[in-house]
Amino acid sequence: MRFARERLLVDSGRQQGGYNRSMRRVYMDNNATSPLLPEALEAMRPYLGERFGNASSIHHHGQQTRAAVERARESVAKLLNCRAAEIVFTSGGTEADNLAVFGMVHGGDHVISSTIEHHAVLNSCHRLEKMGAIVTYVPVDGRGVIDPEDVRRALRPNTRLISIMMANNETGVLQPVESIGGIATEADVYFHTDAVQAAGKCVIDVQKIGCDLLSISGHKMHAPQGTGVLYVRKGTLLDPLFYGGNHERQRRAGTENVPGIVALGKAAEIAVEAFGNGEVARLEALRDRLQQGILNAVDETGVNGEGAPRVPTTTNIHFDHIEGEALIIALDLKGLAVSTGAACSSGALEPSHVLMAMGLASERARASVRFSLGKLNTAEDVDFALSLIPPTVARLRELSPVYKKHLVIGS
Repeated sequence: MRFARERLLVDSGRQQGGYNRSMRRVYMDNNATSPLLPEALEAMRPYLGERFGNASSIHHHGQQTRAAVERARESVAKLLNCRAAEIVFTSGGTEADNLAVFGMVHGGDHVISSTIEHHAVLNSCHRLEKMGAIVTYVPVDGRGVIDPEDVRRALRPNTRLISIMMANNETGVLQPVESIGGIATEADVYFHTDAVQAAGKCVIDVQKIGCDLLSISGHKMHAPQGTGVLYVRKGTLLDPLFYGGNHERQRRAGTENVPGIVALGKAAEIAVEAFGNGEVARLEALRDRLQQGILNAVDETGVNGEGAPRVPTTTNIHFDHIEGEALIIALDLKGLAVSTGAACSSGALEPSHVLMAMGLASERARASVRFSLGKLNTAEDVDFALSLIPPTVARLRELSPVYKKHLVIGS
């Protein structure tokens, strides 16, 4: 497999002389990060310059930025159907997840999470275990879906927190968070859901979910990197991660990132509008056409998570007999950006923990590629991707000794 990747790089480099700056480039890795929308950029621009005040100051400059922060808080609250006072601005999804986990759990407590969580939750849980907490990781089925009854069966008298993601970052598979929220409510246990990959793609109603805490990240929904939110239900006592001033109602110390917060508020407004103006349906249609085009044109492929409800922008496809990493490099050299999964895990030697938890063999997990669309993607982008993927896969398989062996055995 690695031989094929190295050979392909050499061939591509000879043909193109490395990266061609003038070639067309299409971005389909929006689950890693999404480009800043022009409207969000324009909204934040004044707060990078003349409106520079500290939102905690009581003079004109501070009150000007304080008003902007509170308007953004209202916009995010509308996205989640909650009170503005329940919104805590953070530096991103990782901080929001950490604040939810470490803010609620102490040594001796029991936590229920899953085997497919983002590492912001998984590694937090691993740290909790070292601090004396007990963590139960519920499994998923072959589609990547958690059985709520497994969560119910995992409950203990000392269960303090359930943390189950809403949408998986690698497959886009949606979890039955409303059912899990009902179980948490019945058991009088706090419930946190990582909704980083759901925000802006699916309608989120924290009242229907019944969660006490919910995380989102700005740069996954076309706001800037370095912005995020933790929803904290009124009455939920949360230990802060940082100690300093009384910012965010004493839940998150530190001067607010006003430009980022303003842009996040604008992105939230655009996301709410998208649920009613057909934008989400447009992206789902593009995703489906891309997915079906690949399956029709390339044999020995399949959708990871097929049959499960998914966010409308994501598909994860396995291309048997090649390395997903090799395909990503080859497509990038031709102008198409995709990924094998979580950007924070790129370069890892082990196959995706999410795909392995779903029961995929390690070879198939390593042969999987994620395609994630965003608001700036077009039908022409899908056409471009479909023109590149089949011949690139064919070329990689030609170079693969594993595929050649497979053909011999098959004949």
